[in-house]
This record gives sequence, C-alpha cells and structure tokens, in this order.
Amino acid sequence: MKKIICILILCMSILQAQEDSAKIVYDLTTKDLANFELRILKSIVANKAHYESTLRELDVVVVIHGGAYKFCIKDPVNSKFKDDKALVSTYKTLAKRIESLAKTYDVQFLICAAGVRKHGLEQKDIYDFIKIIPNSTIGLIDKQNEGYAYVPIGD
Repeated sequence: MKKIICILILCMSILQAQEDSAKIVYDLTTKDLANFELRILKSIVANKAHYESTLRELDVVVVIHGGAYKFCIKDPVNSKFKDDKALVSTYKTLAKRIESLAKTYDVQFLICAAGVRKHGLEQKDIYDFIKIIPNSTIGLIDKQNEGYAYVPIGD
C-alpha cells in the first residue's frame, strides 16, 4: 500500500511539474552577432537547463525581424549580407548552433514575411526549420496572448 501511495504522489508531482511549464517569446531584432550569440544561443541553453533541473519545461519561441534576418539565411555569401565579415566567417557554425536549438531544444523560430520580402529573400533562402509568419507583430501578439513572457533582444 505504501508503494502505491508513493507512486501516486510521484505521478502527481510529475503532472504538476508539466502543468507549470514556463513560456518565453524572444523579440529578436538585433543585428549584432555577439548579442545574438549571448542572448539567444547561450542564454536559451542555460535557461532550458535551469528549468529542467527544477522538473519544469521551458517553451521557447523566437520571433525574428529587424536586423536579425541575417542570422537565418542559408547562404549569406550570396546575399545582401555578404559584406558582413563576422557573419560570413561564422555562418556555417552559427547555422549548426541555431538548428540545434530548434531540433534538440525544441525552440520554435518564427520570421516576419514582410521583412523577408523587404530583404529580397525567399522561403528557399531561409533555414527549413524557421516558419515564416505574416508579420512579427502577429507572432508576438499571439504568443503573449498564449501566456508567453516577452523578452526583447535589440541593439
């Protein structure tokens, strides 16, 4: 009987932990590579680890617009961002790290379609794991109305 009670208590605490998941939406507009690396690539991994250590999930969404488009294109060498030496020298490694966030850490990336067009980009130019949405405002409104905490990452 004691074993059954312990199992029930354990199951209830696991269910409670799952219900108490934290949610965050990053409003990513920075064009600064160091800022992007620190506040997105490193910070999300650290935040996910923290929540996992407390048996809570962290649901992360990144809405991309402003100067951040350049971090999301497959081939910056053949784009309008070709003169950004820091981006061109690191984009292959950067791509792997961003993809790892999407696939390993379940981070959802949303990019503004209006800005994609403005920068002369098409769906084929953007990483496959990034979803194009009508505009960044809609993405931010939807996520905040779903209870996501808002964190801006600009310059």
